[in-house]
Amino acid sequence: MAIRAADEPTILTQPDVAALAAFAHRLADASGAAIMPHFRAGRAVVDKGGLKGEAYDPVTEADREAETAIRALIAAEHPDHGILGEEHGAEPGTSNLTWVIDPIDGTRAFITGGPQWGTLIALNDGEKPVLGVLDQPFTGERWIGHDGRTDFHARGKVERLRTRPCSALGDAVVTSTHPWSYFTPEEQTLFRAIDARARMTRFGGDCYAYGLLAMGCLDAVVESALKPWDIQALIPIVEGAGGVVTTWTGGDPQDGGQIVASGDERLHAQLLKILAR
Repeated sequence: MAIRAADEPTILTQPDVAALAAFAHRLADASGAAIMPHFRAGRAVVDKGGLKGEAYDPVTEADREAETAIRALIAAEHPDHGILGEEHGAEPGTSNLTWVIDPIDGTRAFITGGPQWGTLIALNDGEKPVLGVLDQPFTGERWIGHDGRTDFHARGKVERLRTRPCSALGDAVVTSTHPWSYFTPEEQTLFRAIDARARMTRFGGDCYAYGLLAMGCLDAVVESALKPWDIQALIPIVEGAGGVVTTWTGGDPQDGGQIVASGDERLHAQLLKILAR
């Protein structure tokens, strides 16, 4: 998603991205500090969907405070950068660089006390996301992808991640956040065709499932109805670990919509044959 075309675009070098990755760690730290006092604390939940006459779409003060904390740091240290966030909208910058933020991806898990949620922070260079962070402050886990690699930070250690080989759908563990809530009837039919052939299917992962995919714990994630902030941070993480992320028709995934991510390109090709019908 070319979020913004600057007159004189900023061309990022590898040292530039590395420096911005260090800054992204600070953004994740600030976000986690804002979120954790609210987790499992029985705080109020607002239904954004109900306010608009749409399906249930929960948001908490933790979502809003986390995004506010991230935005404040960006404004203070990179005021020329744009920001696109789920809770507070778009704020164009004067450069082609834009931070794409989902302060809590997996709010349903968050409000029910489960750990399968996270903060998503991406940096888009005007053409694609070049840096992605998935942070889970409760478990103390953080994934960061950039420059063709993905690192996992947890318990004082850093591990470089690789997806696992899986050449056949019959050997694959496939996951999706929910088997029907985010799929149309037609999409459900396609997903059931995958479910019928996969070795195992799991549900409820939200962004956390993509982290597990990068770790080699599962083989594919199939989703629909995603927004740019739901997926942009996860693209460098999955790709940096050796995986593939596309739309169901094999296109650019950064605008969201129908998304499939796989740890093995051979498996990905089989999934596309089913999903692109």
